[in-house]
Amino acid sequence: MNPHLAQLQSYPFEKLRQLFAGATPDSQYKEIKLSIGEPQHPTPGFIMEALAAGLKGLANYPTTQGTPALRQAIGAWANRRYGLELNPETEILPVNGSREALFSFAQTVIDPSRGFVPLVVSPNPFYQIYEGAAYLGGAEPRFLNTLPENDFAFDFASLSAADWARVQLLYVCSPANPTGKVLNLEDWKALFELSDRYGFIIASDECYSEVYFDGAEPPLGGLQAARLLGRSFERLVMFSSLSKRSNVPGMRSGFVAGDAAILKKYLLFRTYHGCAMAPPVQAASVAAWNDETHVRDNRRQYSEKFDAVTPLLAEVLGTRRPDASFYLWARTPIADTDFARGLFAAYNVVVLPGSYLAREAGGVNPGANFVRIALVPGLADCLEAAERIRLFTQQI
Repeated sequence: MNPHLAQLQSYPFEKLRQLFAGATPDSQYKEIKLSIGEPQHPTPGFIMEALAAGLKGLANYPTTQGTPALRQAIGAWANRRYGLELNPETEILPVNGSREALFSFAQTVIDPSRGFVPLVVSPNPFYQIYEGAAYLGGAEPRFLNTLPENDFAFDFASLSAADWARVQLLYVCSPANPTGKVLNLEDWKALFELSDRYGFIIASDECYSEVYFDGAEPPLGGLQAARLLGRSFERLVMFSSLSKRSNVPGMRSGFVAGDAAILKKYLLFRTYHGCAMAPPVQAASVAAWNDETHVRDNRRQYSEKFDAVTPLLAEVLGTRRPDASFYLWARTPIADTDFARGLFAAYNVVVLPGSYLAREAGGVNPGANFVRIALVPGLADCLEAAERIRLFTQQI
């Protein structure tokens, strides 16, 4: 067996299952699950119709690069959204959701043959795929703490110059999971300067880019920031997904875009990896990328939930509305694991302990004493959950 498998930690939801073992929630309350970032708004009908209409494509093997129609639809969306002129032949690659791409990308770009153990850097707290991708690529993960008292800014100084010289890949997530922090142009400038100095690749996870609040500026993207700063896409790729944008998490559809030289090598890897997108999914994806009406309605629903729920929870927990995404990152009055287990047992509301989404770095686990609250159910359930959280917190 691959010895790196032994380095993987249990996934956060497996830890949560173990935490809840032996706890029996009060039967008078129905379960409200706010732990997993799974969109629960209805999938738009036109996407399902396009998926069904594409079933005839099952008679053919799909190409790893995807159809020209899909790449062109993605390119047109990137132009509308970010003002980018991407070459659909060389700068866009469809993938089966951002999760598998974020993982497999590391296997392509990590080079363990340089005489040292490579480093893969990510924010802390973070999406657990980054850590697993690093380990199974033969690299060592390192973490940059992002703390609310510092407005979730990266702690670049926590790595020495010698450490930065070993970095081959840096993951960023904007809007961030779980904090909702959006990187601004100065943040990107600092990242690009480090990349220029040390030669590492930046993988920009932007799967929450379309979940922001009505009237707000759309979150800045990594490729967009590069263009605004007069840069090329060298050593920069972005990862996007339809899961959150279009409420199709089960469709597994997204794309990678950016540095053409890197994407050429990544396409080669994916050709052997056998991960081409199914033809019906490609057809449905074209329809989804070409429409914005359903995306605006999606944002409206999230905005309504945040407007209603945030003030209620801010009265009892340390939280505020994030820059974007559909998570509330809330400070707990007791240990986050005790809070999550107690809330489940007393009121059948499921939230995710923040310590499960972070690692100790610099003597600190930045997720400790926080919980991630995913406002993915309908408004009524989110309000009901908020009231139960208030009751539980007042009883602590």
